[in-house]
Amino acid sequence: MSTSTDPAVMGRLLTTVRLRSYLEATQGDLPAALRLYDWNTVVSAAAMATVAMVEVVVRNAMDVQLGRWARLRGEASWLEIVPLEPRGLADLERAERAVEARGVSTSFHDHVVAELGFGFWRYLTAQRYLTSLWVPALGKAFPHGYRDLRERRRGVERRLTALTIVRNRAAHHEPIHRRDLRADLRAAVELATWVHPDAGAWVATRSPLESVIARRPGR
Repeated sequence: MSTSTDPAVMGRLLTTVRLRSYLEATQGDLPAALRLYDWNTVVSAAAMATVAMVEVVVRNAMDVQLGRWARLRGEASWLEIVPLEPRGLADLERAERAVEARGVSTSFHDHVVAELGFGFWRYLTAQRYLTSLWVPALGKAFPHGYRDLRERRRGVERRLTALTIVRNRAAHHEPIHRRDLRADLRAAVELATWVHPDAGAWVATRSPLESVIARRPGR
């Protein structure tokens, strides 16, 4: 079986619409556009892996603090009392139904937390939850962030938003070659560091993103 490919054939198969941003970035050079397309696929996987590392660290830290907040109110699980607006409540109910559908009988709380998407945790850092959740609970999940709690919330939300955007674009096979991916990597490392410096070092040394960025074709 041949391992070579005809750029013209691949251009037709992938379509001009799909390749438009790559052709624009390479001044219409189809072989170069295809190389950039290939690289975009690899860097997307690296970006998703990096965000996944941060997601676990962040959601676990937030879960711990929400749990402490709930226990101070006499509740075993924050899932029962967290004051969510409709969007967040819908996400939570969807996660609970998914866990119930799998017939989980133990560690229900932990399974629901794992089921909640990255966007849910970003949503909890919004300004609307400043007094109800951030100040009494969630701000403590990032003890190494900015000293001022309001500034810390803004910093966390900005970084979570950036990582959500790049993760979603990568997951949907959209172009991310125009993004400042090193800025996204910095956001990931900073966010993990704000939870704990060891977490930041873990992301910085294990993320594949920097090495893939360095291999971008045409630079």
